Amino acid sequence: MSKVAVITDSTSYIPEHIRSEKNIVMIPLNVIFDNETYKEEVEIKVDDFYEMVTREEKLPKTSQPAIGELVELLEELAKDYDEAVMVTLSSGISGTYQSAVAAGEMVEGLTLHVFDSEISCSPQGFYVLKAAELASKGANGYEIMNELLQIKNNGIPAYFLVDDLNHLHRGGRLNTAQLFVGNLLQIKPILHFEDKRIVPFEKVRTKKKALKRIFDLMDEDLKTDEKVMISVIHAKREDDAVEIAEELRGKFVNADVSISYFGPVIGTHLGEGSLGITWIKE
Repeated sequence: MSKVAVITDSTSYIPEHIRSEKNIVMIPLNVIFDNETYKEEVEIKVDDFYEMVTREEKLPKTSQPAIGELVELLEELAKDYDEAVMVTLSSGISGTYQSAVAAGEMVEGLTLHVFDSEISCSPQGFYVLKAAELASKGANGYEIMNELLQIKNNGIPAYFLVDDLNHLHRGGRLNTAQLFVGNLLQIKPILHFEDKRIVPFEKVRTKKKALKRIFDLMDEDLKTDEKVMISVIHAKREDDAVEIAEELRGKFVNADVSISYFGPVIGTHLGEGSLGITWIKE
């Protein structure tokens, strides 16, 4: 029987204790403030990141793991495993997928299967956890990849609510006129992943209406007694995330509702105060 390692990059934001429990290997992406580079989840934690953002005039940059780090990791895994499945964040917003494919071709004795989640954060984590579950049951790399592809074909809805238009403006995603009109009208953009990239889904006035719109989308897709995994994601809005999670637990009685967060790399794109809701049917 082939032994399969499961690898994720840091942007799935799976807590360390769960990674350890489920034998998941993590490789970090990088956040760069001026000339200082930090490995997210290792050298910089989420609260420290948002505090640094408020102090800096320029937004940080992000980068994928160096290919040498990937090769080193795979060579180490090759000592104990025949195969590895690596689930990466969307290739539309990072070069991590392409680097992993290239690294896999450089390492002998280990067959690497790289899965482009085409998304990030908790939805990416859903794929990682499924891969770990299948690997623990003895599935080989090809079987795991086929299962993940089937999940992708069924879709994992995920919607993100951006709180701070000024952050999008600083990141070059809104021009000054859009910023002025958006703030004037209290616009709260709802974003989602489409064709591997973070793009606008709808522009809604006020946070309350934006959340209601996301709840309406859930109602259209889910039955109240359906078995489903739901994740509420936040960027330093834990109180709001807890409140939303409690509401969802009351609404969807068989749901497994968890709370996650936007770490430094994705937080660079979305900004402090953002919220997200994603779900996957079991």
